[in-house]
Amino acid sequence: MKYRKFGKLDWKPSALGFGAMRFPTDKDGNIKEEEAIEMIRYSIDNGVNYVDTAWPYHNGESEPLVAKALKDGYRKKVKVATKLPSWLINNKDDMEKYLDKQLKKLGLDSIDFYLLHALNRKYWDNYKKLGVFEWIKKVKKEGKIKYIGFSFHDDYKLFEEIINDYAGWDFCQIQYNYLDIDFQAGKKGLDYAAQRDIGVIIMEPLKGGKLANTPPPSIDNIYQKSNTERSYVDLALQWLWNQGDVGFLLSGMSNLQQVKENVESASNSGVNNLSSEEIELVEEISKRYRELAPIGCTRCEYCIPCPVGVNIPNIFNLYNEGKIYDKEEENTKEYNNIKPDERASACVECGSCEDICPQNLQIIKLLKKIDNYFNK
Repeated sequence: MKYRKFGKLDWKPSALGFGAMRFPTDKDGNIKEEEAIEMIRYSIDNGVNYVDTAWPYHNGESEPLVAKALKDGYRKKVKVATKLPSWLINNKDDMEKYLDKQLKKLGLDSIDFYLLHALNRKYWDNYKKLGVFEWIKKVKKEGKIKYIGFSFHDDYKLFEEIINDYAGWDFCQIQYNYLDIDFQAGKKGLDYAAQRDIGVIIMEPLKGGKLANTPPPSIDNIYQKSNTERSYVDLALQWLWNQGDVGFLLSGMSNLQQVKENVESASNSGVNNLSSEEIELVEEISKRYRELAPIGCTRCEYCIPCPVGVNIPNIFNLYNEGKIYDKEEENTKEYNNIKPDERASACVECGSCEDICPQNLQIIKLLKKIDNYFNK
């Protein structure tokens, strides 16, 4: 296993962290405990030293499962991370309440790495209103947590604001892969945090598994004509490890074979490890993915906030991915889970988005097309 620099902390994480969120389950959705424990312990036996869980994973059963997996001496070999469920925090006492519950579920006196989960504008403003900085200082002093960070799901501007609002961040967690370079915090966020010596954890390194699947034929042709001997998965992971500012990657693995493959990739990883030809290959594949997208949206987010709340970039992305990956049924369900006032049908055709779109997209017309597509 390879180990990496992690911000200002005097601790080196394994290149691969174990994400405890996609365990094998039975027909009723319950974790197959024996298999899940074997997966975690195999990863630790092979050098993984960071296990990440959270309050909602597997309907609340991930944290207790991790506790079981870390018995028999495994706890001392790893750092444990979990997250404060931001959407459940309604008052100051809730922060303490959920932390104490998580300590109990994990069977721990102290959590090594604690994150404010899935920060966006709403949750961040709420945390500040409730005095989260004073609370962090308190629980750190009490020894309930050792390091504090946050996971992030919003635009870059807010990411920068959160970093600047609190000088005590030890680490952060962002979505980043070769298709999401400019998505949410993205590469700019990675650079911004690294410049401030804040460790950066990468989630969704395979874009929810999309980069592990065989791609559309035109992209597969590019790959087959190249000289690389790497698998699609290994190429995507190595592209991230190749960057020195990346702390480590979290992978939510679903079976032991995936664990073995990812451990092997991590063991062969390193900064500046990719050849120039492989870097060019990733760039070519990424470019082709963008060309395949029926809507040339770059997710710059100039068009939001929409005056009536339509989530334009998200809607365009659902449509593009549905077309590229032939996932119409799956993305239709996801579209219909969006709040009605954020869907394409809520557009009032004011045109303010079209005035500012750098790609000069006919957004009003496209929103109508997408609404018909998802509701046919």
